[in-house]
Amino acid sequence: MGPLEHWARWLGIEGGSVSASERAVAALGGFCGIGLMLGVSSWLLDLTGAAWVVASMGASAVLLFAVPHGALSQPWNLIGGHLFSALIGVTCARWIPQPHLAAAVAVGVAIGVMLLARSVHPPGGATALAAVVGGEAIRALGYGYVVAPVLVNLLVLLGVAVGFNYLFPWRRYPAELMRRGHQAGPGAPPPIEHEDLVFALSQIDSFVDVTEDDLLRIYELATRHSAHLAPADLRAGVCYSNGKHAEAWSVRRIERFAGEGGQATVSYRVMAGQEYPGRGVVSRELFSQWAAYPVQLKGNAWQRVVA
Repeated sequence: MGPLEHWARWLGIEGGSVSASERAVAALGGFCGIGLMLGVSSWLLDLTGAAWVVASMGASAVLLFAVPHGALSQPWNLIGGHLFSALIGVTCARWIPQPHLAAAVAVGVAIGVMLLARSVHPPGGATALAAVVGGEAIRALGYGYVVAPVLVNLLVLLGVAVGFNYLFPWRRYPAELMRRGHQAGPGAPPPIEHEDLVFALSQIDSFVDVTEDDLLRIYELATRHSAHLAPADLRAGVCYSNGKHAEAWSVRRIERFAGEGGQATVSYRVMAGQEYPGRGVVSRELFSQWAAYPVQLKGNAWQRVVA
């Protein structure tokens, strides 16, 4: 490991990156969401108060449009995180006369409540803070601050996030829309079991901003990176899976081979998943690139055949 890589890891700089088009989509979504919210907040509060509230919502926009499938970005986290924090912030502002102490207590209690309610949303801390130090315009609202502008802005941002991200099938929001739109075929085997993920996360004993579906997808991509079979490994009469996730998953059964050498072809029948029912003919080389591993049907589930 070179010195640059060492410091990058120490600083937490991730090695991966998203495409330029994905960055542009995320930026445009944030622009639309905050543009609408700023208009709403300016109408309800003076410009100073509006700036404090939109500041916390701006942080939420980063999550909703840059990482729409993240655990911290989901609707319950967004709504619960902000609303609980707003209630706590207003209460602290009312009952703790010392502003610095009130601000610290508001943020600390908000963190604890979000963890307890499973609604961790980091920008909620700014919403609690704004209720204490956001100025007279916000303090004058009292508990009305929770409804307007906080709840109103949440609904605006949530509506934009759902509508805008729906235009792009790979980033539908909330994450449940991705799960419903990408169901695996009958008997599709998960790469690892749900209970395994729950156990692994419990051993980490820290909040991880990734959904179970994302963990499965990461695991699948990692294990499939070099999992394809060689053309000579293919056998007639054997079923093969492409090892993919959700709706892209498929099982094919090799019916017969034809030709020799570079002209060899494979006739196959789709047994489950994508393109079922169907048949096709491809070169032996292309089929081996498609196939990840052999599978067999046991009961109602396709299971990987372990050599």
